[in-house]
Amino acid sequence: MLRLLKALPLALAIAAVSIVATSCSSNNGTKARFVNAIQNTARYGGALDVEVNGTQQFTDVQFQTASASTYTPIPSGNVTFEGFEYPGVTTPVFTDSTTLSNGTEYTMVATGYAGGAAVGAGSTVVFLSFSDDNTVPANGTLNFRVINASPNSPSGVDIWIKPTPYPFNPVTTTATIKDLAYQSSSGYVNVPYNSLNEGFTVFVYTTGGGTQLFNTNVNVSGGVNSAAVCTLVLTDNANGSTMSSFLVQLDDNNC
Repeated sequence: MLRLLKALPLALAIAAVSIVATSCSSNNGTKARFVNAIQNTARYGGALDVEVNGTQQFTDVQFQTASASTYTPIPSGNVTFEGFEYPGVTTPVFTDSTTLSNGTEYTMVATGYAGGAAVGAGSTVVFLSFSDDNTVPANGTLNFRVINASPNSPSGVDIWIKPTPYPFNPVTTTATIKDLAYQSSSGYVNVPYNSLNEGFTVFVYTTGGGTQLFNTNVNVSGGVNSAAVCTLVLTDNANGSTMSSFLVQLDDNNC
Protein backbone atom coordinates (compact mmCIF):
# COMPACT_ATOMS: atom_id res chain seq x y z
CA MET A 1 0.00 0.00 0.00
CA LEU A 2 2.83 2.39 0.91
CA ARG A 3 4.50 1.73 -2.44
CA LEU A 4 1.23 2.57 -4.22
CA LEU A 5 0.87 5.81 -2.30
CA LYS A 6 4.42 6.82 -3.23
CA ALA A 7 3.80 6.04 -6.88
CA LEU A 8 0.52 7.98 -7.00
CA PRO A 9 2.02 11.53 -6.99
CA LEU A 10 4.37 10.57 -9.83
CA ALA A 11 1.46 9.19 -11.88
CA LEU A 12 -0.55 12.34 -11.27
CA ALA A 13 2.39 14.52 -12.30
CA ILE A 14 2.83 12.57 -15.53
CA ALA A 15 -0.89 12.87 -16.25
CA ALA A 16 -0.79 16.62 -15.61
CA VAL A 17 2.15 17.07 -17.97
CA SER A 18 0.30 15.02 -20.60
CA ILE A 19 -2.81 17.20 -20.26
CA VAL A 20 -0.80 20.41 -20.56
CA ALA A 21 1.08 19.10 -23.57
CA THR A 22 -2.15 18.04 -25.25
CA SER A 23 -3.73 21.41 -24.48
CA CYS A 24 -0.78 23.32 -25.93
CA SER A 25 -0.53 21.17 -29.04
CA SER A 26 -4.27 21.42 -29.74
CA ASN A 27 -3.78 24.99 -30.94
CA ASN A 28 -0.79 24.32 -33.17
CA GLY A 29 -2.68 23.12 -36.23
CA THR A 30 -5.33 25.84 -36.55
CA LYS A 31 -4.52 28.69 -38.92
CA ALA A 32 -6.44 31.64 -40.31
CA ARG A 33 -6.24 34.70 -42.52
CA PHE A 34 -8.44 37.77 -42.19
CA VAL A 35 -10.18 39.81 -44.92
CA ASN A 36 -11.43 43.34 -44.20
CA ALA A 37 -14.62 43.88 -46.22
CA ILE A 38 -16.26 46.52 -43.96
CA GLN A 39 -17.08 49.11 -46.61
CA ASN A 40 -17.88 52.25 -44.57
CA THR A 41 -14.22 52.98 -43.98
CA ALA A 42 -14.94 56.55 -42.78
CA ARG A 43 -16.20 55.03 -39.52
CA TYR A 44 -12.95 53.29 -38.63
CA GLY A 45 -10.18 54.87 -40.65
CA GLY A 46 -9.95 52.13 -43.26
CA ALA A 47 -7.73 49.63 -41.45
CA LEU A 48 -8.14 47.16 -38.59
CA ASP A 49 -6.09 45.42 -35.95
CA VAL A 50 -7.64 42.08 -34.99
CA GLU A 51 -7.19 40.33 -31.66
CA VAL A 52 -7.86 36.64 -31.15
CA ASN A 53 -8.73 35.77 -27.54
CA GLY A 54 -7.18 39.07 -26.47
CA THR A 55 -3.91 38.66 -28.41
CA GLN A 56 -3.25 40.75 -31.50
CA GLN A 57 -2.80 38.45 -34.48
CA PHE A 58 -3.49 40.68 -37.50
CA THR A 59 -2.47 44.32 -37.86
CA ASP A 60 -3.20 47.17 -40.27
CA VAL A 61 -5.59 45.12 -42.44
CA GLN A 62 -6.95 47.70 -44.84
CA PHE A 63 -10.30 47.61 -46.59
CA GLN A 64 -10.39 45.20 -49.56
CA THR A 65 -7.21 43.48 -48.44
CA ALA A 66 -6.33 40.32 -46.55
CA SER A 67 -4.04 40.02 -43.54
CA ALA A 68 -1.29 38.27 -45.51
CA SER A 69 -0.67 35.76 -48.26
CA THR A 70 0.10 33.16 -45.60
CA TYR A 71 -1.91 31.82 -42.69
CA THR A 72 -1.41 32.80 -39.04
CA PRO A 73 -1.53 30.16 -36.26
CA ILE A 74 -4.43 30.87 -33.87
CA PRO A 75 -6.18 28.97 -31.04
CA SER A 76 -8.86 26.39 -31.71
CA GLY A 77 -12.12 25.80 -29.82
CA ASN A 78 -14.42 28.68 -28.93
CA VAL A 79 -12.49 31.76 -30.12
CA THR A 80 -13.31 35.46 -29.74
CA PHE A 81 -12.31 37.93 -32.45
CA GLU A 82 -12.17 41.68 -31.85
CA GLY A 83 -11.43 44.28 -34.51
CA PHE A 84 -9.99 47.68 -33.55
CA GLU A 85 -9.34 50.78 -35.59
CA TYR A 86 -5.68 50.95 -36.61
CA PRO A 87 -3.58 52.28 -35.01
CA GLY A 88 -4.07 52.11 -31.26
CA VAL A 89 -7.83 52.69 -30.79
CA THR A 90 -9.18 50.61 -27.89
CA THR A 91 -12.91 50.77 -28.71
CA PRO A 92 -13.77 47.68 -30.77
CA VAL A 93 -15.25 48.04 -34.23
CA PHE A 94 -16.65 44.53 -33.85
CA THR A 95 -16.60 41.59 -31.45
CA ASP A 96 -17.66 38.08 -32.38
CA SER A 97 -17.01 34.47 -31.39
CA THR A 98 -16.86 31.28 -33.39
CA THR A 99 -15.81 27.67 -32.89
CA LEU A 100 -12.71 26.54 -34.78
CA SER A 101 -11.50 22.99 -35.32
CA ASN A 102 -7.92 21.98 -34.62
CA GLY A 103 -5.88 21.23 -37.72
CA THR A 104 -8.06 23.34 -40.04
CA GLU A 105 -7.24 26.44 -42.08
CA TYR A 106 -9.81 29.24 -42.18
CA THR A 107 -10.65 32.38 -44.10
CA MET A 108 -12.22 34.99 -41.78
CA VAL A 109 -14.15 37.89 -43.31
CA ALA A 110 -15.58 40.96 -41.56
CA THR A 111 -18.25 42.71 -43.66
CA GLY A 112 -21.34 44.84 -43.14
CA TYR A 113 -21.12 48.30 -41.58
CA ALA A 114 -19.05 49.64 -38.69
CA GLY A 115 -20.80 51.62 -35.98
CA GLY A 116 -20.00 54.93 -34.31
CA ALA A 117 -17.70 55.88 -31.45
CA ALA A 118 -19.73 54.09 -28.77
CA VAL A 119 -19.14 50.35 -28.57
CA GLY A 120 -21.35 48.69 -31.16
CA ALA A 121 -23.34 51.89 -31.85
CA GLY A 122 -25.12 51.37 -35.15
CA SER A 123 -22.84 48.47 -35.99
CA THR A 124 -24.07 45.78 -38.34
CA VAL A 125 -20.68 44.14 -38.85
CA VAL A 126 -21.02 40.50 -39.86
CA PHE A 127 -18.14 38.17 -39.02
CA LEU A 128 -17.88 35.17 -41.34
CA SER A 129 -15.76 32.05 -40.98
CA PHE A 130 -15.07 29.58 -43.81
CA SER A 131 -12.96 26.44 -43.60
CA ASP A 132 -10.50 26.09 -46.46
CA ASP A 133 -9.47 23.13 -48.59
CA ASN A 134 -6.11 23.85 -50.17
CA THR A 135 -5.61 20.39 -51.65
CA VAL A 136 -3.85 20.89 -54.97
CA PRO A 137 -5.90 19.65 -57.97
CA ALA A 138 -4.51 17.85 -60.99
CA ASN A 139 -1.86 19.64 -63.04
CA GLY A 140 -3.31 22.03 -65.59
CA THR A 141 -6.30 22.98 -63.45
CA LEU A 142 -7.34 25.50 -60.79
CA ASN A 143 -9.84 25.25 -57.98
CA PHE A 144 -11.68 28.57 -57.69
CA ARG A 145 -13.92 29.55 -54.78
CA VAL A 146 -15.88 32.81 -54.40
CA ILE A 147 -17.06 34.43 -51.13
CA ASN A 148 -19.82 37.04 -51.36
CA ALA A 149 -19.01 39.73 -48.77
CA SER A 150 -20.83 42.57 -50.57
CA PRO A 151 -23.70 44.04 -48.48
CA ASN A 152 -25.05 45.69 -51.65
CA SER A 153 -25.05 42.46 -53.59
CA PRO A 154 -28.33 41.44 -55.21
CA SER A 155 -30.12 38.55 -53.48
CA GLY A 156 -27.95 36.25 -55.55
CA VAL A 157 -25.31 36.46 -58.27
CA ASP A 158 -24.23 34.14 -61.06
CA ILE A 159 -20.50 34.05 -61.79
CA TRP A 160 -18.63 32.90 -64.88
CA ILE A 161 -14.85 32.32 -64.74
CA LYS A 162 -13.57 32.10 -68.30
CA PRO A 163 -10.13 32.16 -69.98
CA THR A 164 -9.11 35.56 -71.35
CA PRO A 165 -10.00 36.45 -74.09
CA TYR A 166 -13.41 34.77 -74.25
CA PRO A 167 -16.44 35.44 -76.52
CA PHE A 168 -18.81 35.46 -73.57
CA ASN A 169 -22.58 35.03 -73.84
CA PRO A 170 -24.47 34.28 -70.59
CA VAL A 171 -27.45 32.95 -72.53
CA THR A 172 -25.51 30.12 -74.19
CA THR A 173 -23.10 29.16 -71.38
CA THR A 174 -23.65 27.72 -67.92
CA ALA A 175 -22.53 29.78 -64.94
CA THR A 176 -19.45 28.52 -63.11
CA ILE A 177 -21.08 29.47 -59.79
CA LYS A 178 -24.86 29.93 -59.50
CA ASP A 179 -26.98 32.09 -57.18
CA LEU A 180 -24.29 33.04 -54.66
CA ALA A 181 -25.92 35.02 -51.84
CA TYR A 182 -24.42 37.66 -49.55
CA GLN A 183 -22.54 36.16 -46.57
CA SER A 184 -22.06 32.82 -48.33
CA SER A 185 -19.27 30.96 -50.04
CA SER A 186 -19.37 28.79 -53.11
CA GLY A 187 -17.78 25.39 -53.17
CA TYR A 188 -14.51 24.88 -55.01
CA VAL A 189 -15.02 24.65 -58.77
CA ASN A 190 -12.48 23.12 -61.11
CA VAL A 191 -11.42 25.29 -64.08
CA PRO A 192 -8.79 24.39 -66.72
CA TYR A 193 -5.77 26.68 -66.96
CA ASN A 194 -5.88 29.21 -69.76
CA SER A 195 -3.78 27.67 -72.53
CA LEU A 196 -2.81 31.19 -73.65
CA ASN A 197 -1.45 32.05 -70.17
CA GLU A 198 -3.53 35.25 -70.17
CA GLY A 199 -5.43 34.62 -66.96
CA PHE A 200 -9.20 34.69 -66.57
CA THR A 201 -12.13 37.06 -66.88
CA VAL A 202 -14.70 36.94 -64.09
CA PHE A 203 -18.23 37.93 -65.17
CA VAL A 204 -20.73 38.72 -62.39
CA TYR A 205 -24.46 38.85 -63.22
CA THR A 206 -27.67 38.92 -61.28
CA THR A 207 -29.03 35.41 -60.76
CA GLY A 208 -30.38 33.93 -63.96
CA GLY A 209 -27.90 35.80 -66.14
CA GLY A 210 -30.12 38.88 -66.22
CA THR A 211 -28.00 42.00 -65.67
CA GLN A 212 -24.23 42.20 -65.81
CA LEU A 213 -22.88 43.86 -62.67
CA PHE A 214 -19.25 43.90 -63.78
CA ASN A 215 -16.43 41.88 -65.29
CA THR A 216 -12.80 41.94 -64.28
CA ASN A 217 -9.54 40.13 -64.99
CA VAL A 218 -7.81 37.70 -62.64
CA ASN A 219 -4.23 36.57 -63.14
CA VAL A 220 -2.68 33.50 -61.55
CA SER A 221 0.97 32.79 -60.91
CA GLY A 222 1.19 29.27 -62.34
CA GLY A 223 1.38 28.14 -65.95
CA VAL A 224 -0.69 25.72 -68.02
CA ASN A 225 1.07 22.70 -66.48
CA SER A 226 0.64 23.96 -62.93
CA ALA A 227 -2.08 23.44 -60.35
CA ALA A 228 -3.53 26.04 -57.99
CA VAL A 229 -6.26 26.89 -55.50
CA CYS A 230 -7.64 30.45 -55.42
CA THR A 231 -10.30 32.29 -53.37
CA LEU A 232 -11.96 35.47 -54.67
CA VAL A 233 -13.94 37.79 -52.37
CA LEU A 234 -16.73 40.09 -53.58
CA THR A 235 -16.97 43.41 -51.69
CA ASP A 236 -18.64 46.83 -51.92
CA ASN A 237 -17.14 50.09 -53.07
CA ALA A 238 -15.69 52.07 -50.16
CA ASN A 239 -18.37 54.21 -48.48
CA GLY A 240 -20.70 53.48 -51.37
CA SER A 241 -23.96 51.75 -52.19
CA THR A 242 -22.86 49.38 -54.94
CA MET A 243 -20.90 46.19 -55.35
CA SER A 244 -17.26 46.78 -56.25
CA SER A 245 -15.72 45.48 -59.47
CA PHE A 246 -12.52 44.82 -57.51
CA LEU A 247 -12.04 41.24 -56.33
CA VAL A 248 -9.90 40.45 -53.28
CA GLN A 249 -7.72 37.61 -54.55
CA LEU A 250 -6.33 35.22 -51.95
CA ASP A 251 -3.37 32.99 -52.71
CA ASP A 252 -4.57 29.68 -51.30
CA ASN A 253 -2.02 27.56 -53.07
CA ASN A 254 0.06 28.77 -56.04
CA CYS A 255 -2.64 31.23 -57.11
